Amino acid sequence: MPIQADEVLDCKGLSCPMPILKMAKAMKKMDSGKVLELLSTDPGSKNDVPPWCEKTGNEFLGVEEERGVSKIYIRKA
Repeated sequence: MPIQADEVLDCKGLSCPMPILKMAKAMKKMDSGKVLELLSTDPGSKNDVPPWCEKTGNEFLGVEEERGVSKIYIRKA
């Protein structure tokens, strides 16, 4: 069953560190328990998000790959 995101952040075409910076900013505005779907074409994003979640206490839910786009899911703590 696909993960249901409350918000989608499109960072396609942006390179590191922009997707993570934009994701962090978006997460600050979200309510606890909400899920963000980060869309990124930067291959580093899927490696950067899990440690960021660990450091910030947010929950990394997983990654789906679709036609060169990583869909990264994070639940706000």
